[in-house]
Amino acid sequence: MKLLSETRALEKLQALNSDFAARIRTNYEHRAKDCATCDTPGACCLDAHFVNVHITRLEAVAIRHAVARLSEDKQERIFRRVEDTIATYKLSSKGKTFSKTYACPLFEKGTGCLVHHDGKPSPCIAHACYENREDLPPDELLAEHEAQVEKLNELTYRTPAEWLSLPIAIKRVQKRRRVP
Repeated sequence: MKLLSETRALEKLQALNSDFAARIRTNYEHRAKDCATCDTPGACCLDAHFVNVHITRLEAVAIRHAVARLSEDKQERIFRRVEDTIATYKLSSKGKTFSKTYACPLFEKGTGCLVHHDGKPSPCIAHACYENREDLPPDELLAEHEAQVEKLNELTYRTPAEWLSLPIAIKRVQKRRRVP
């Protein structure tokens, strides 16, 4: 098994995500409502009863890199929102983490997803506002993509991938643990 450096794994992750996004866009998104014309922009990302995105360490590192390209002020706001989200929704890495929901700390009203181009997680890439269940991308498509992401993660960190809620995963990899 050939191991990967984190830098090379991030490049491969970006390519995988670009291909996955293209497949979703080409084969499914044309059946969904356009986010640009949404009456409630960001409602799906900020719906604390809906959002339950889990990611690997590698995806969290990709998010960290995307956030690092933003202004210091935006970075501080994001890290504060991550901390607030963890506290507000009582998120942890223990127990039934897949049953916990939260509002995404990476969505900013008026701007949108702050990591849309460089760090958007797989479930978010697959998500769109579909009116009919039969128009949704099949669950197997996301599962297949996540299996590829998991393999990249394992080749990089040499341990089985741990799937954590997005805020917990971001907190684990952020360079600054505490935000003023």
